[in-house]
Amino acid sequence: MTTSQLTVDRSLVWFRRDLRCFDHAALYAALKHSQAVYCVFIFDKSILQDLAPNDRRVWFIYESIKELAQALAKLGGKLIVRYGIAEEDIPALAAELNINAVFANHDYEPQAIRRDALVKQRLQSFDCAMYTRKDQVIFEKNEVLSLAGTPFSVFTPYKNAWLKKFYAEGSDFYSKPYPVDLYANRFAADLPAALTAIPSLAELGLNDAPESHMNVPTGMSGGAALLDDFLQRIQRYGQARDYPSVKGPSYLSVHLRFGTVSVRHLVREAMTCMRTAADLGGAQVWLAELIWRDFYFQILHHHPHVVERSFKKDYDAIQWEQGEQAKNLFAAWCEARTGYPLVDAAMTQLNQTGYMHNRLRMVAACFLIKDLGIDWRWGERYFAQHLNDFDLSANNGGWQWASSSGCDAQPYFRIFNPVTQSEKFDAEGKFIRRYLPQLGKLTNKQIHAPWLQSTDALRSAGLTLGKDYPLPVVEHDLARKATLARYAVVKKPDEKNAP
Repeated sequence: MTTSQLTVDRSLVWFRRDLRCFDHAALYAALKHSQAVYCVFIFDKSILQDLAPNDRRVWFIYESIKELAQALAKLGGKLIVRYGIAEEDIPALAAELNINAVFANHDYEPQAIRRDALVKQRLQSFDCAMYTRKDQVIFEKNEVLSLAGTPFSVFTPYKNAWLKKFYAEGSDFYSKPYPVDLYANRFAADLPAALTAIPSLAELGLNDAPESHMNVPTGMSGGAALLDDFLQRIQRYGQARDYPSVKGPSYLSVHLRFGTVSVRHLVREAMTCMRTAADLGGAQVWLAELIWRDFYFQILHHHPHVVERSFKKDYDAIQWEQGEQAKNLFAAWCEARTGYPLVDAAMTQLNQTGYMHNRLRMVAACFLIKDLGIDWRWGERYFAQHLNDFDLSANNGGWQWASSSGCDAQPYFRIFNPVTQSEKFDAEGKFIRRYLPQLGKLTNKQIHAPWLQSTDALRSAGLTLGKDYPLPVVEHDLARKATLARYAVVKKPDEKNAP
C-alpha cells in the first residue's frame, strides 16, 4: 500500500493477529493519515465455532484483548469488541461509523486472504477503501528472491539472501519501529460505552475453567516479560534449545502468533545481542529461527497447495497405513500410549499444556510418520487443534519437513530413532519423569526403553508393562524397514545406496 499522499477523514483499524498498540504498521498508518481513528477486534464466530469451549488460545486472545483495550485507552483511543462474522461486521461497523478507510495488517493464510477480499469488496460498495500493511514478518511474498527472480525453496540460500537484503539498507531500515504514540491525538473519542464493552467468555460460548488457561503471561506485558527473561540467557540458546528439561527456548512463539510482540523489535534485539562479546552464537541461531518464519510464510504465499498436498508432488504417491490399524496407532500417538517414553512425554506435554518443545515436535512428528506409517496430515491437524502457538505456515512446514515431502526437508531415509533421541536430549530422564511419573523409579539408563529391562528391574521400579505403562506399539527397526519400502515410490536413481 502506498499512503504517502493519503488523507482520510475517518478510519477503522481492524486488529487480527497483531494484538498490540506499539510498533504496529496498520495502526501507525491509520493514525498518520487520518483525522479520526477507530479500532476494532472481532471474535469471529466462523473461527470460534470450530474450537473447543475451553480452547487455551481463545483465553490468551481474550486476556490480551483486555490489555490492548486498556493500553489504547491510555493513548486516548477505544477498542470496539464484537462477537460476530468478520465479513459482515467490519463492513457494517464501517458504514455505521461513516468510515472512509479500513486499515489492517497482511494475513497470509488462504482462508484469511479470501475473507479480506470479501470484506474489501463489500466496503467498496459504499466507497470505503481497505488498506493492508506488512507487519508480522520482515520480508514477505516476493521481497526475497533468487538472482533468477524465483522464490527460494531451500532455507540456507533464502537466509543468505534475506541477510544480504536486510544489511544492504542498513541494519535498522527494515526493522525500524512504527512510533504509534506520535499520532495518538488522532484517536476518535466519540464512542458510547456500549460499543466498547468486551463480551464475557460465556457470551462467546466459552468457559473460563482452569484447564483453559495457558501457563504463559498474556498480552503485551507478558510478551515483554518473556523477552526480558530470554535476553538474560540468549547467549546459551544455540545449545540449550535442544534439551526439553532445560529452560532454553524464548517461549515467545505464542506471542509471535498473536502479535503481542513485534517481530521487528525481536530482530533488533537479536542484532544487538550479536554485537556483544558475551554472545556465544545464541542470538545468531535465534535470528535464524525468526528468518525461518519468513521463509515458511513465503512458501505458503508461492505454493498455497501445501495446505492440502505435499510441496513435492511425487510424495503424494506414498501409501500410508489405512483402516482400523491406522486409527488405533494414531490414537495411541495422540493419547501418549506408544510405549516410547520420550514420544509419550512429548504428547502428554502437548495435551496437558498446549505447548511442545521444538526438538520434541520433530521427534513426535517423525515417529508418527516413519514409525507408525501415518499420513503427516493427520498429525498436522492434531497439532493445529492443540498447539497454543499454532501457525499454519510453520506447522505445515514442520510436518512436511518431518515427512520429507516439503521444501528443504530431511531426506526420506533419515529416520529418527526415538530411543537414541531420548538418550541424547533427555539423558537423565528429567523431562520424561515430569510427564510420565510412573516411570520415575527407573534409572537414567533404563528409562529410555523400559521394554528392554529385566523383570527384576521393572519390579524394583514398581512397573508392570502393559498395565502401568504400555509396551511399544511398533518395533522401531521393523518400522524403519517398512518406511524405506513405503518411500521407495519417490526414491531416485542416485539414492540406491541410501541406508
